[in-house]
Amino acid sequence: MIELRIASFLPAATEMVCALGLTDQLVGVSHECRYPPEAAQKPVVVRCAMDLASLDLQQIDKAVSERVGQGQSVYVVDEATLQKLSPNLIITQDLCQVCAPSGNEATQALMALQPKPEIVWQTPHSFEDVLADLRVLAEKTGTTKKAEELILHMRQRIDKVRSLAKDLKPAKVFFMEWVDPVYCGGHWVPEMMQWAGGQDDISKPNVDSIRIPWEDVLRYDPDVLVVSPCGFSLQEALKQAALLRSRPDWKNLSAVRKDQVYAVDANAYFACPGLRLVDGVDILAHLFHPKTFPHPGPAGAFAKL
Repeated sequence: MIELRIASFLPAATEMVCALGLTDQLVGVSHECRYPPEAAQKPVVVRCAMDLASLDLQQIDKAVSERVGQGQSVYVVDEATLQKLSPNLIITQDLCQVCAPSGNEATQALMALQPKPEIVWQTPHSFEDVLADLRVLAEKTGTTKKAEELILHMRQRIDKVRSLAKDLKPAKVFFMEWVDPVYCGGHWVPEMMQWAGGQDDISKPNVDSIRIPWEDVLRYDPDVLVVSPCGFSLQEALKQAALLRSRPDWKNLSAVRKDQVYAVDANAYFACPGLRLVDGVDILAHLFHPKTFPHPGPAGAFAKL
């Protein structure tokens, strides 16, 4: 039997690989694969093609949008390192060019490798899609039993939250995926909010997050505001959330007056379509209905602005 040598181009897939007990078979990751900690020790085969460190939020949005609009990926594959590692299974996505190498980069890497590895594409738009991706990966790696155990556990956790939340009055919330310009929630996030007892009439389920005018947020006037900038940790999210204070009529928002503005660790629990989305549901349930859902952890997942 040929030994598995897995290269993961995106953090969600890396989390899945490790959860399936395949950490030792993981030979390469992206520079953003930081969880679990042992994955961060693996050789990096994917890096950001742009230097974004010195840019503000508007400049980042503009630079990324322009690059993607030109048909270029925000990430590049280190083909020399990839050839040296010689993976026989590569996991990537064509869902969002901002999140991982797109099809062109993966195809180029495939053509450069001999023998050619198998490529598994992950393109989730919903929570069920995430579970389906886990199943496909498990089938390719002979870990189907472990995957079904993980899926059962995740469903049980979500069902527990849903059963407690269904009789509660839904919290009027807005989930903000970027601050300047403002982006609403997308993909799997709206269903996570619904399970947690929240109602967000602005966010868009199962499709990309989109820009919206700040005036839409003012008109909607949420009671709870969750700031979850895609790709950012909690501390970085807090910095972004603080910028909202300069927005017109910020102090008039119900969420501000009720002291219900939160920054969250988007990278870990919301933006990354991995197994920790279930933790994200628990976090949202606590933020929306703290009396019903005491915070179970993990520590450092959110902070009040």
